[in-house]
Amino acid sequence: MATNNDAQAAPAPKNYITPLGFKRLRDELLHLMNVERPEVVQVVSWAAKNGDRSENGDYLYGKKRLREIDRRMRFLTKAIESAQVIDPAAQQHGEQVFFGATVTFWRERAQQDETVVIVGRDEIDSARGWVSWSSPIARALLKKTVGDEVRLHTPDGIDVLEVIDVRYVGLES
Repeated sequence: MATNNDAQAAPAPKNYITPLGFKRLRDELLHLMNVERPEVVQVVSWAAKNGDRSENGDYLYGKKRLREIDRRMRFLTKAIESAQVIDPAAQQHGEQVFFGATVTFWRERAQQDETVVIVGRDEIDSARGWVSWSSPIARALLKKTVGDEVRLHTPDGIDVLEVIDVRYVGLES
């Protein structure tokens, strides 16, 4: 009879990411580990030597900041460990929409072209048109080719998108 301890954990969800996104995560983790955390530890250590910790703002704020840094470091470590780095410039599916694609489409409701880049969930940047591969618009576009039409359910109703261009290029910061 199997016990709960015998049950295997569900596999972690895929964490597709571009090389640029992976570098950003790694750089942030290293900065937190090698710069921010040691500085805050030094302030907390100094503040702890000053006596009453219950009314010591430097100590209290420093401890809170350490918890925030540690929480972010755990998140970044897990994201890096589960990352599957995919370089858009190396994609072989030039005619079909997959992770890393830069997709230009005609949006019927807005009567205009739009371009999105399908990236990892840790790389989203709406100002640049970078959308997560798991977002509704990306899921609707996945596996489509030039000329395909897609019906996208939005809060304002159904919008029709027609794929105009699909290309794979390396991303720059």
